[in-house]
This record gives sequence, C-alpha cells and structure tokens, in this order.
Amino acid sequence: MLLPIYFFTLIAAYKYGFFTGLLTAIASPLVNHALFGMPATEMMTIILIKSALLAVAASYLAQRTKQVKIQNILAVILFYQGIGMIAEFCLTGSFMAAMQDIRLGLPGILFQLVCGYFCLKALKNL
Repeated sequence: MLLPIYFFTLIAAYKYGFFTGLLTAIASPLVNHALFGMPATEMMTIILIKSALLAVAASYLAQRTKQVKIQNILAVILFYQGIGMIAEFCLTGSFMAAMQDIRLGLPGILFQLVCGYFCLKALKNL
C-alpha cells in the first residue's frame, strides 16, 4: 500500500505551509472518495485525522528548521503515524486495526520518506 494521499499532504504542508497542507489533507481524501469510492467511508475519519496531523507536523517542522532533511521527514512520519495509531486504537478499540498502516503500509511509508525527501529537495530550488 503506497499511501498516496499522505504523500501529497506531506509535500504540500512541508513546501507550502499549514493552510495548503490542511487543504490537501482534507480535500484529497474527500475528492478521491467522491470520485472513486476510496478511501472507504469507514476509514475516512482516521484518514482525515492522520492527514491533519501530518499537515500540522510537516508545516511546523519545515517552518521551524527551514531545511529539507531526511530526518525531519522521518520525524514527521513517526509523529503522524504514532499519534494516528493511538487515535485509531481509541476509535476502533482494535490494536490490529491501529497497526495496519505499519503492517500493510510500510512500502508507502518508505516511499513517503525517500521520494518525499527527493521531491522536496527538487522543489526547494524552484
């Protein structure tokens, strides 16, 4: 699972700030759901929570450090996934449901880390 909704929120928030990141975090899952039925309705709440957490963390860290570093992106990913897992556990009461982004989404997390870094580095020069 590549988690593309989170990828675009990461780029938008890190490069363009909180409001653009939050707009992407909210609009992307809603538009995708309206057009394609994905993400599924029952997943929408947790996806919106994690996306908003990602927008907050990425915009904050980018504004604070003013640098694109792989460890910054890793910190953002760990923050939104960690707090998001706690939120998902609280909403579902299921530890396995809370861990599914790690179990199934590890390729997407690695994609966010590596491709997010290189994409942000390329955008920094624009």
